[in-house]
Amino acid sequence: MGTARPASCPRPRRRFRCAGGVCRDGAAGRARLILVNRRGFGASPAVEGEDFDVDAGDLAEVLAEEPSHLVGHSYGGVVSLIAAAQVPGAVKSLTVFEPPAFGLLADHPEVRRFIDAIRAMLTADPPLDEFLRRFAALVGVDPSRLPIPLPDSLLRAARVQMHGRWPWDAVIPLEALAFATWPKLVVSGGHSRIFDLVCDLLQRWLPARREVFRGAGHSIPRLGDPVNECLARLWASSVS
Repeated sequence: MGTARPASCPRPRRRFRCAGGVCRDGAAGRARLILVNRRGFGASPAVEGEDFDVDAGDLAEVLAEEPSHLVGHSYGGVVSLIAAAQVPGAVKSLTVFEPPAFGLLADHPEVRRFIDAIRAMLTADPPLDEFLRRFAALVGVDPSRLPIPLPDSLLRAARVQMHGRWPWDAVIPLEALAFATWPKLVVSGGHSRIFDLVCDLLQRWLPARREVFRGAGHSIPRLGDPVNECLARLWASSVS
């Protein structure tokens, strides 16, 4: 297995749909966006199950090539938190959208109920299609947005997720992140109490700016312009 393959484009895209992304400054105020597919997703190497520590090492290698602004969504947000602490000198700013770092609040009753619901579903070992739709509903993604039938790419993703390391087992390096001086932003979608709890905790510990973008559930980057404008302001603050 090799490192995850980054895909690049000559200018920022309107939406972040990948697990992790880095944005690098270019000429004339433009930027180059690199979307990083984690192992088992997109064109990256196939794996039996996802692993936040392995993915963080891959992402750290991408960051080490050139200092960049780092953006991570969902599981990719957990990966981004770990990677940023590994190579702090290569990070210009850090943004995470609803990272499921539930291990930080594992004793909270609502978080515990969520984790128990996921574990019960895994124990039942449902078909991949059923798993993905039920999981999407649990995290705040509209299952009706998923195509019928599911394409092979989503079925592969579901298999990798079912057999991978779950993000509540991740050790989030809060002290190392708090020591870093680059701008940090934590974003939630205002649809889930447990995601809000995690984001509020990260805001206090990192410390970080805090934003809430409602209307897209867990799929916050789909909102487009409001999210991009917020990112642009954060990136500008890193050089002010």
